[in-house]
Amino acid sequence: MAKTALITGITGQDGYYLSKLLREKGYQVAGLIPPQRQASVAKLGELANQIKVCPVELTDSKALLQVVAQLHPDEIYNLAAPSFVPDSWKDPLGTLDLVTGTATRLLDAVREVGIPTRFYQASSSEMFGNVDRDPQDENTPFRPKNPYAAAKLHAHWTMVHHRSRYNLFACSGILYNHESPRRPPSFVTRKVTLTAAKIKLGLSDRLEMGNLDAKRDWGYAGDHVEAMWRMLQADEPEDYVIGTGKLHAVRELVATAFECVDLNWEQYVQVNPKFFRPDEHFQLVADPTKAKTNLGWEPQVSFEALIEKMVKKDLEYLQAKNF
Repeated sequence: MAKTALITGITGQDGYYLSKLLREKGYQVAGLIPPQRQASVAKLGELANQIKVCPVELTDSKALLQVVAQLHPDEIYNLAAPSFVPDSWKDPLGTLDLVTGTATRLLDAVREVGIPTRFYQASSSEMFGNVDRDPQDENTPFRPKNPYAAAKLHAHWTMVHHRSRYNLFACSGILYNHESPRRPPSFVTRKVTLTAAKIKLGLSDRLEMGNLDAKRDWGYAGDHVEAMWRMLQADEPEDYVIGTGKLHAVRELVATAFECVDLNWEQYVQVNPKFFRPDEHFQLVADPTKAKTNLGWEPQVSFEALIEKMVKKDLEYLQAKNF
């Protein structure tokens, strides 16, 4: 009998790649989507007709309980969160409820129904914040610097508490930056690849950037969702740091993207201080040794291959749209 997976945040980048992976593995996939946003399922493209859409408010405990009781999911993946970290400053309480509230309500539903569901919580490297050591592993202290990171940390500890108090299979993946052609242009990687493609096609003539020396541990979303799935197949529920373990500067990102379209980035890029992040951190880089050892997980797509993949998709998108 096929396994059933329940996903929040299914219409986002990770929701797409996770749904695709699970469908390929023969899962029945259900996505929790707020009723007023049901139309957003179209963002899943070819997957939209392969998943069950459950229109539910994530703040509605009774509705969540009904869905869990009806589906008896083997696995739950809680990916729901604001998609853009800086926006959490505008609504810190809403961010906390979306991230931690949803996780808690779903865990309560699993306990009340009394089923052996395995629960994955999407934690974030943002929880490390002001690091005093690099790379970071599962024992690195957390020092969150924004409401998004604080909410993620609360949900992270909620998993720990439910493991120890209720013996639930609940775990968190502390994921570093992971990108794909499905990233919105508000993210720096997609902003760069999309603008490079526009400049190549004569649709733009410059790219305004913030701090070119800022560094990130950038991986491919398709690789990272594989780690999520592997965490729920393990014998014991544990938390894992998931990243490439390699730092790349924004300057490298820009140079790589423009190289993909045979352009010299220095002729088109302008630094604009308004794009500098006040809570910038330079050394958030993963030590994924535990995931490699326990889960057999390693990233498969290199930084260069990821950026090339994104630039090619953006060229295809723009050419289909404009020509």
